[in-house]
Formats: sequence, structure tokens, C-alpha cells
Amino acid sequence: MKSADKPLVEASVLIPVYRNAEGELRLVLIRRTSGGSHSGHLAFPGGKHDANDSSMLDTALREAWEEVGIPASRIEILAHLPPTQTRSSGFRVYPFIGRVIQPVQWRKNEREVAEIMDVSLAGLMDAEVPDEDADAATGAPDPRLVPYYRVGEYRLWGLTFRIVRDLGPRLLSGEWTI
Repeated sequence: MKSADKPLVEASVLIPVYRNAEGELRLVLIRRTSGGSHSGHLAFPGGKHDANDSSMLDTALREAWEEVGIPASRIEILAHLPPTQTRSSGFRVYPFIGRVIQPVQWRKNEREVAEIMDVSLAGLMDAEVPDEDADAATGAPDPRLVPYYRVGEYRLWGLTFRIVRDLGPRLLSGEWTI
């Protein structure tokens, strides 16, 4: 439970995007393993800022390498989005959009990542998104109805949903060259 007087945990995520051989814009998501503070959630590769990281970007790149095996040399940073906070777990997250230079072979960290998901951004944005009548978020200190995207049998909700909802149309409109 987040306390008003407790400092936020600084974290970064990489939003890995690329075009496949057919020219389709793709997002790389992970499903977290059981046991952590975001157990089973769909997310972008990322995590807590480490004292050895020289910047929040360094954190995002390190986490992308550790969690899904994307080397920093295969990532072109397109933009740094404004930091945003989780609503219930006490994190301030710094998102970075990174174009993944293909080919890259995904390699999941078995301890942290249950599954790597390579998702069509257009397909995700075309999906029906329940608005205020979606299922209640579990584990929140003040449970409320939340929207989500369906990704296979899973729900993409919370901070990652908010990033994708706001960023998806911008990526699809060509704001950045991918």
C-alpha cells in the first residue's frame, strides 16, 4: 500500500517498438513472473533505478537487456516521455521509446519474465477497450473499475495501459520514424 509520506520508487521502462518484415508496427511486452510487486502483469521491460545506473535511460537499457535480451547497441532512443506514477504501488516511472534495430532474438530472464509478447500495435489499438465498466483492479488500496486492452488471455491495464493508450495513436500516425 502506498503511503502519502513514503517517497516514490524511481524506475524506468523501455517501450520497444519495431516494424516487422511486412512493415507492421510491433510492441514488445512482457508478462511478469509470479512473486513480485507486479506479479503476472503485462508490462514493458523495466525496473527500479540502480545506484550503478548513470541515468534513468541507463536503467531502461539495462533492464531491457536483463529481461528480454535486447542489447543497447540494437536500440535507437526516439523519445523520453514525461515520468508518470503508478496508482497503487508507489513507483515514478520514466518511459523511453526505443526503436529496436532488427534482427534481435528475444531472450527472457526466467526469474523475472514469464513470457515475451510481440504485439501488433494496430491490432491492440483496434481492440475494444472497456471504459468504466471494466473489472476492478485487484490489490489496489481503493479498488475501482479500470479500462484494459485484451492481449490473448491477459489484460494490459494500469500504467502500461495508460502509456499505450496515449502513445499508440502517436506511433501509428508516424510522429517518430520507425
